[in-house]
Amino acid sequence: MGQFRNTMKLLVRALGLTDEKAWDRSLWNLSGFQSPSGETVTEHTALTYSAVYNAITLISGTIGALPCHLMQKKSEMKNGRTVEKKRLADDRRMYRVLHDEFNPYMSAMAGRECLVAHALAWGNGYAEIVRNGYGELMELWPITPDRIRPEMKNGALVYRVRVGNEDIYLPREKVLHVPGDGFDGFTGYSKIALARKSIGLSMALETFGALYFGQGTHPGVIVSHPMKLSQQGHEKLQKSLPAAHSGLGKSHRLLLLEENMKVEKIGIPPDDSQFLESRQFQIPEIARWFNVPPHKLKDLTKSSFSNIESEQQSFYGDTILPWLVRFEQNFNMQLLSPSDKEYSGRGRLYFKHNAEGILRADTAARGEFYTKMFNIGALSINEIRAYEDKDPVDGGDIHLVPLNMTSLENAGEPPEPKPAPKALPMPNEDDMPPGRMKK
Repeated sequence: MGQFRNTMKLLVRALGLTDEKAWDRSLWNLSGFQSPSGETVTEHTALTYSAVYNAITLISGTIGALPCHLMQKKSEMKNGRTVEKKRLADDRRMYRVLHDEFNPYMSAMAGRECLVAHALAWGNGYAEIVRNGYGELMELWPITPDRIRPEMKNGALVYRVRVGNEDIYLPREKVLHVPGDGFDGFTGYSKIALARKSIGLSMALETFGALYFGQGTHPGVIVSHPMKLSQQGHEKLQKSLPAAHSGLGKSHRLLLLEENMKVEKIGIPPDDSQFLESRQFQIPEIARWFNVPPHKLKDLTKSSFSNIESEQQSFYGDTILPWLVRFEQNFNMQLLSPSDKEYSGRGRLYFKHNAEGILRADTAARGEFYTKMFNIGALSINEIRAYEDKDPVDGGDIHLVPLNMTSLENAGEPPEPKPAPKALPMPNEDDMPPGRMKK
């Protein structure tokens, strides 16, 4: 923790915050500073930019929608060798917390989606752990990362939580902390803070575009007068023309001019029109910060039918899978008791996301997966029906394999020749049944 504080002091000193109060405030809200573009970028204001909102909701929604199962692995002896069997531990109360009900007011999907969104934006996801008298997990209550931070007190790790104007301290055992990428492996980076310049530029471009079209900040015409206007005439003309013709929806009104005034229409300078291209460029920039394919942020300029499938696989392997492993390991480390994590007579418990849930929206891919798993004997008919929430059928628990396949041990040896069938002896005439004519 000392290294964490020293690193933060160096960072705050580089940002120009030298007093202790400013250093304390920076820890609570690291990204609450103005970007060079003039926009104030925080975890809340950054969500007003569509690409950031899309990236965070896409990743958090995908992970939240995947089923999170509590599994039990148990070793058994079978035919003189150890065999590991796994089952769904849905009879444990903690199974319901991460699969069905986060707490009495939040579903499991909403709770896990909230944790992932916090980890993406702030770099850390926090939740208060509520256990029963037996130490078993009963509820999880998310805590927004701007109200909590880890500290060391008397050699123990505690979490300081701001409630109103007061601070309370929770021990490590009562806080679920899932850090993202960080410099010390203990707390994660705030992506919004790191991407402040990129997000601020994107927000500034949106503000410019809104003002450009909403208030007419760029003149589309020039009105000239052959003579010099008086001060009163100048003020009157300056008020009347913008009021009648400036702004969105007023550009096609009839314009009445007096005293031989002339109107000269001017176009948009190329330098100003390039802000549309700049806005388009900012979408891949945000995609890089969140490590998602640009087409997932609705940017299809570089996509085609040939590469969209590989980008879908990249989204799962490069974006979703690292977050799944990070959350599973933290769930196992912080939510399970020491006896649950050790091999015992009951077996070992662990959390596992069912990534096959990604195929739920793709009927063709789901059918192809089931076919392949069924053909190699990995899944039975009833197991496939269970995935589809259908009732089992009689005889559907049998695992079938192709008839012409053999084991690896027998693959390198030629099959033993089968013995030739013995010839049947010719019948004796005396042994023939009566009534049969003898030759």
